[in-house]
Amino acid sequence: MEESRNNQVSESHDRNLTASATAVQLPNLLLASSSPRRSEILRLVGWPFQTVAVEVDESLRNSEAADEYVERLALAKAQDAATRHAGELILAADTTVVIDKQILAKPGDADEARQMLQTLQGRWHQVLTGIALVINESSQVAHEVTDVRFAPMSEAEIAWYAATGEPMDKAGAYAIQGQGARFIKEIKGDYFNVMGLPVRLLYELISRNR
Repeated sequence: MEESRNNQVSESHDRNLTASATAVQLPNLLLASSSPRRSEILRLVGWPFQTVAVEVDESLRNSEAADEYVERLALAKAQDAATRHAGELILAADTTVVIDKQILAKPGDADEARQMLQTLQGRWHQVLTGIALVINESSQVAHEVTDVRFAPMSEAEIAWYAATGEPMDKAGAYAIQGQGARFIKEIKGDYFNVMGLPVRLLYELISRNR
């Protein structure tokens, strides 16, 4: 009788472990992005994925708010990939920087990078990332906001950082995970969002539909 009871307890425990493992299992994603930073984040948190390159027009529309902008572009990227990858769960994202209601996208050249850094130095700004999940005709879109404060920067520091080339493919002309980290005084919110992919928000969207 005792052995039978122990077996029942063991079987119940195994079922609970299996259920727990299923609850936190991450679905494979098709990342519609060539961004090495987003791939790095997914690898870091152990999320299985493959990548596919996409091209969309990233022009800002008249009177478009930053949150609308990043969500629209994220969805456009995911939908572009979905036309070639039916039945796969596609993730896309878009990140921008906002200060004084002005959107700072990727700088076009070193001069523009220096101008952006001059605007940001010594001040708070917001980083917004829109993410979209698409599978066939179904889609989810959301965005995350993180507040970031730059330390004051000298003209020499601004010129040096712009000359490194690191700011050139980054919204707001800096990389928090790179050499730009030395100029970040404080953040409020999701660090990964500043890198380009808010992992917690992604996990929440995935969990809603389990």
